Amino acid sequence: MRYVQLRAFHNVAVCGGFSRAAEALFLTQPAVSDQVRKLEEEYDVLLFNRNKKQVTLTQAGHQLLEITRRMFDTEQQALDLLSESRALRAGTLRIVADAAHHLLHILAAFRKKYPTVQISLRAGNTETVITSLYSYEADIGVLGEIPESREFDIVKLNSTPIIAFASTEHPIACRSNVSLEELAGQPLVMRERGSKTRQKLEDFAAAGVALKPAIEAEGREAVREIVAAGAGVGFVSAAEFGRDGRLAPIEIKGAEMLMDEALICLKERSGGKLVRAFFEIARSLAEK
Repeated sequence: MRYVQLRAFHNVAVCGGFSRAAEALFLTQPAVSDQVRKLEEEYDVLLFNRNKKQVTLTQAGHQLLEITRRMFDTEQQALDLLSESRALRAGTLRIVADAAHHLLHILAAFRKKYPTVQISLRAGNTETVITSLYSYEADIGVLGEIPESREFDIVKLNSTPIIAFASTEHPIACRSNVSLEELAGQPLVMRERGSKTRQKLEDFAAAGVALKPAIEAEGREAVREIVAAGAGVGFVSAAEFGRDGRLAPIEIKGAEMLMDEALICLKERSGGKLVRAFFEIARSLAEK
């Protein structure tokens, strides 16, 4: 087994094809194909299902990818260690968040201290955040719960209640608070399964109130736009409601449902220079 063979396999797997892997490695496609072929022949194993339109991993390929993800991530950590100052000048930090609102003050402080670091920020629900961290597709996550797993380093950001909200034209918008029983009689616009907000609502209501979505939408912004159009009542944590003249916030009476927003990363990756720098800023701001 040669390093170049594993590197070729890994890049084909993560890039989704031989042509893209060749571009990423600055090699020709035949050279990449030859390295993968030699690896398969040497160990008599099929790592990819090949057809004219796409390349997919076999079961053995999936198992090997789990190992090479760790292998090349460890290699990157070693590189970061040896070139710390350069990493803090020109590295890339990948963040996936269930809501970017909780990060704004941290991002501002981080950018001020490390202005040349590139930040990639994408949205996702709790399930997406956890999956992205485990698969090394993200360095840092933000989600609406404090994970129980000991595999994570955690900084608690805030804790805010879940509220309902409706279009200012909706009859319920004039109410300062409503009960879950009253909300159950309204057309509800709820997030997709995997959303922590939805899970908290359903767990709390399980004792006797049936909260069934009239509309299920993927993503917080989709829910916001549907509710703003007058199609029903939505739910969000108070910290994420923001300012929108089309919408009215409504307190949920008699329901203490708190969303604990947390900044997390895998402990095995917490020593990375950019991750550690971001967490240090987050901790200093949380203490104030």
